[in-house]
Amino acid sequence: MPSTRSSRFALPLQVAAVCYRRLNSHAEFLLVNTNGGSKWTFPKGAPDTRLSHSQAAEREAREEAGALGVIEPRHFHVYIHSKGVFWQPSGVQEYVVKAFLMEVRQTREPHEDDRNPTWFEAKEARVILAKGREVKYARELQAVIDRALEQIGEARYAFAAKGNSV
Repeated sequence: MPSTRSSRFALPLQVAAVCYRRLNSHAEFLLVNTNGGSKWTFPKGAPDTRLSHSQAAEREAREEAGALGVIEPRHFHVYIHSKGVFWQPSGVQEYVVKAFLMEVRQTREPHEDDRNPTWFEAKEARVILAKGREVKYARELQAVIDRALEQIGEARYAFAAKGNSV
């Protein structure tokens, strides 16, 4: 029996690798420039039918950020992301993104040019991910950082990263 849900109403899916490393007593996140270079984001892209979603996210981390490490097999968060701007003919396209945690063990030169992979402390990552984005999408990305910190056992730091005192 066919599904009652029409695909024309479903958002396209992407997968993201939320790359982190532990440095001293806190976590840092590896972000990359968007294709246009004006914003920062997590390495992400379309899933591949030949790979699991976590394997596809791991591939994106390797290609866009040069990150190698251990990726969790199950996503820890789902968020909405957008590409484009409303004043251009193509408009804005929203995506549902499944986020997978990846503990980075080493980095190398990324396959994709102009991605500029850079490490940021959680508080700085929250700020830089929001820069240049509409509030709703900025909050989605900030929530990814908060949820990641909770997942890797840094709930105390997540609270401080939001600008609250501990």
